[in-house]
Amino acid sequence: MRVLVVEDERNLAEALSQILTENRYVVDLVHDGEAGLDYALSDEYEVIVLDVMLPKLSGFEVLQSLRRAKNSTPVILLTARDEIESKIKGLDFGADDYMTKPFIPDELLARIRAISRRKGELLLDVLTFSDLTLDLSSYELRRDYKSIRLGYKEFEVLKILMSNPNHVIPKEQLILKVWGSASGAEDNNVEAYISFLRKKLLFLNSRVKITTLRKVGYKLEDLI
Repeated sequence: MRVLVVEDERNLAEALSQILTENRYVVDLVHDGEAGLDYALSDEYEVIVLDVMLPKLSGFEVLQSLRRAKNSTPVILLTARDEIESKIKGLDFGADDYMTKPFIPDELLARIRAISRRKGELLLDVLTFSDLTLDLSSYELRRDYKSIRLGYKEFEVLKILMSNPNHVIPKEQLILKVWGSASGAEDNNVEAYISFLRKKLLFLNSRVKITTLRKVGYKLEDLI
């Protein structure tokens, strides 16, 4: 899952990024409202964690602009203010949840999971395609009784491919979803992890193949 954190307190922003990354989220950080709005309008995120007191544009202004643009990405507002009026204002502007600083990290993680469920994200334990099963909690890829554990980025790439079997996934989409727009990752990064995954499919003797469409992207196929 991809999360945007818009927070001008850099120490807090870095701490949030570390917590989320450790819990297998892909995180982008920005530190003012204008940048936050630009990133959020890209529609690349499953959840936005948005501070209220921001330079350039307030969190309320960012939220209003998002909803006017028909962007329905779930938003959790963060603020040091605990007045009821501020909470009501945020919710009326279209926030999905509201947390007052300081907060317990586990509570934020729980609220992100809850918002994802409300949005309609299907929370599965495994993905299956053809003779393969990908365990989403252990990162294990299995075929029959043979299994192998994937690294983090291998797992994220394969999860996208297995969620969209027989569909072409552009390299640009994989970079955005797995590495992030600010990562500097390039095509050769994707190519390297596709190569790693192909070796693992061979190890499992799977009939599933990752097909390359030159200058376009990749497709997961059952070639039998």
